[in-house]
Amino acid sequence: MQKLIITAAVTGGVTTRSNNPNLPITPGEIIQAALDCWNAGASIVHIHARENDGSPSQRPELYQEIMGGIRSHSDVIVNMTTTGWGQSGQDESRWNSLLCRPDMATFTPGSMNRKNGVMINSPSFVRTLAKKIKEYHAKPEIEIFDSGMVGQALKIQREGLLDDPLHFQFILGIDGGIAATSKNLINLIDSIPKDSTWSVAGIGKSQLPMNLLGIQLGGHIRTGFEDNVYYRYKELALTNAQLVDRLVNYSLDLGREIATPQEARSLLSIATQHETVNEH
Repeated sequence: MQKLIITAAVTGGVTTRSNNPNLPITPGEIIQAALDCWNAGASIVHIHARENDGSPSQRPELYQEIMGGIRSHSDVIVNMTTTGWGQSGQDESRWNSLLCRPDMATFTPGSMNRKNGVMINSPSFVRTLAKKIKEYHAKPEIEIFDSGMVGQALKIQREGLLDDPLHFQFILGIDGGIAATSKNLINLIDSIPKDSTWSVAGIGKSQLPMNLLGIQLGGHIRTGFEDNVYYRYKELALTNAQLVDRLVNYSLDLGREIATPQEARSLLSIATQHETVNEH
């Protein structure tokens, strides 16, 4: 098996401090959470910016501040969000995070309902977004919330807008999306090109079971407060790094080593920071 790549999604766009008072919100808190996860063994950090009141933000200056703080202290791979719950499918502010030149950027190839909200990704928008991600030399992380999105991503790939090898992030257990079961995960793995890489995230109580399954099946995994705020039943996690540290220990116990950020770059075909800076 490849060495394990752990992604830490430290804040997200939906989780609030009413869910867990330890949620990082300010740029300084997000930077510290990302660095703590890197020190714990994560090779990728997934970032959503927030305003001081906790609301999701698309302000580029916040993303620039967060990126600067992370990159000045670590070599961790930075993956910025372009997801827009409740936003227009044509809202150009959704790619503001690309202005800070991230290593990776999320790419959701379809729309979906979630509880009382809608994530709109119109066909024209996702194609424009794919072009923007390529323009900024970021690696697209193809977020899959239901199985139909795989087909949409492969169609966009055939149009030349997504470069091989593809990297998929399967997000299972979200309300309105695909259920978090082993059969569903295996079906998703079987539906993507053989040269692709994949990672799995489980929402809420499915986080740890899906993470452990991902380790054993040879894929990669995502953890963090974006997906789940508990360490165990009725016990809130203290930090994102606590969740990362647990997975590092489980993986090592199962005989699977942890990838460094540089090793993860190689596995995912991502340019080094030095190469990326020179390109820009």
